[in-house]
Amino acid sequence: MTDHRSSRRRVLRLGGAAGLASIAGCNGVFGGGSGSGSGDDNGGDGGGGGTVAGQIGSGRSPFGERTITGGVSMTEMPELSGELTLYSGRGEPLVGQLIGFIQDLYPDLTIRPRYNSASELVNQIETEGSGSPADVFFSVNAGSLGALKDRGRTAELPTEVLDMVPDQFHDPDGTWIGTSGRARTIPYNTNALSDDEIPDDIFAFPETEAFRDAIGCAPTYSSFQAFITAMRALNGESETREWLNGMLDLGLQTTYADEFLVSQAVADGELRAGFANHYYIQRVLAGRPNAPIATAFTEGDAGAIFNVAGAAVLDTAEDPDLASAFVRHLLSAEAQDYFARETFEYPLVPGVDPIGRLPSIDELNPPEGLDLTQLSDLEGTVDLLRDVGML
Repeated sequence: MTDHRSSRRRVLRLGGAAGLASIAGCNGVFGGGSGSGSGDDNGGDGGGGGTVAGQIGSGRSPFGERTITGGVSMTEMPELSGELTLYSGRGEPLVGQLIGFIQDLYPDLTIRPRYNSASELVNQIETEGSGSPADVFFSVNAGSLGALKDRGRTAELPTEVLDMVPDQFHDPDGTWIGTSGRARTIPYNTNALSDDEIPDDIFAFPETEAFRDAIGCAPTYSSFQAFITAMRALNGESETREWLNGMLDLGLQTTYADEFLVSQAVADGELRAGFANHYYIQRVLAGRPNAPIATAFTEGDAGAIFNVAGAAVLDTAEDPDLASAFVRHLLSAEAQDYFARETFEYPLVPGVDPIGRLPSIDELNPPEGLDLTQLSDLEGTVDLLRDVGML
């Protein structure tokens, strides 16, 4: 036990030192400010096995020096040993380094990650049934976790895991937990618009002439579809349809493949504004600190939803205790700091700060009364987007 703990502390220190060296030449996987961000939400780019530069557990970020400010270190958690099959809906270029870090921390642990899109992994787990080799499902959104819960495939997590994040960031029944957060935002070009020209009511957008023919979205992207799913849940089908038609009448640009490209188009002046999750704006700024792009938020509506990436232990887990302990590691101080620095997401463990030009998590104003599990109802959203001509 003592030797292993000592070894873990040594690995954690070395991870930070190596990261400081590597990050000097590369500001993380998205720091270059080029290329598509499609590896995140769709998660299907993991097969290529891209290498992530960065660090775990301390140090610099694309926005300057940073220290871990809270959370529980992996060194204080139970050791992991055994074999674990991880179905990851998060792409390997984004989380592969973290998974490898946990693997290397424990000599008696073997992690077998399988990367694919979250929706395809949900279907795969359902098809495999009781014979699925999956122990843990790591998802890019709460909707996919909720879909597995609805199928009775998730197991209840221990209290010591659930208590690591505020109640709103885990399933009320304790069958999945958020590991990092993503705020819905409005990226806007600061050369074309000011913050007070961005409505704080999402339903005011179709009537805002400043956006005419110059606001864009990525309707095939899961984050946009989750946003529309939230609007359906909060406001109903009819009002959502009316909003979509209103945006199309305003000249909403719908040709973007993902929300990183939307944010790049805003920074380039191709669009005045767009719809995107918060981290795409930070990724642009990490590579282009002077880019004329800023983040605006609506208040208390579907345009301000706060979704989570998260994890669940499956009913087929061969060793549920090991699977739960692995999920706990995703909530460690080191992992939370990793999510902030490398994916620019909001850490969910209190005391670990977000990164970049963002308000704190407590300053956000997401809608009340939305159970994130409701975001699993994507089928109706896809039908609606097709019906109005967006897909």
